[in-house]
Amino acid sequence: MQKTTIGLFKTAEHVEEVVRDIEALGFTRNGVGAIKEPGVFEPNGVMSFPRLEYEVELGRTLSRLGAKKEETEAYIGGLRHGGALVFATDEDEKKVDAAADVMNRHGAVDIEESASAAPHLPRLPHESLRQTQDAVLTGRSRQSGSGARFFTW
Repeated sequence: MQKTTIGLFKTAEHVEEVVRDIEALGFTRNGVGAIKEPGVFEPNGVMSFPRLEYEVELGRTLSRLGAKKEETEAYIGGLRHGGALVFATDEDEKKVDAAADVMNRHGAVDIEESASAAPHLPRLPHESLRQTQDAVLTGRSRQSGSGARFFTW
């Protein structure tokens, strides 16, 4: 099963260094990458909305990886403001965890700073019911205090 970690960075300035550090962990070229918003969006027809088309396609890709709507919006918003995304995918969970550590050391943004990525759940009065709260995040996990997020698909 593939596992992906995604880190949002406020600028694209050091992203190449982040990618090199992740590749040094043994990732293939296809297993790690970075994207930033193109500087120019060329229309390809009279009714073309290239920026919107770019963002919709990126949103679909992030959704297929398991990102929730709020996470997708935060990632796209970060790109709009000059940020960059770094992806690392592999079947080896330890490698993906190590890639997330690299992203976090390089300053991956905690997207909860700009958007509430986790659903707000009310406090449950009965102790035995509290265990069901975690079921909402099945298939997705996040390291405590970090910016990189994990998606399993």
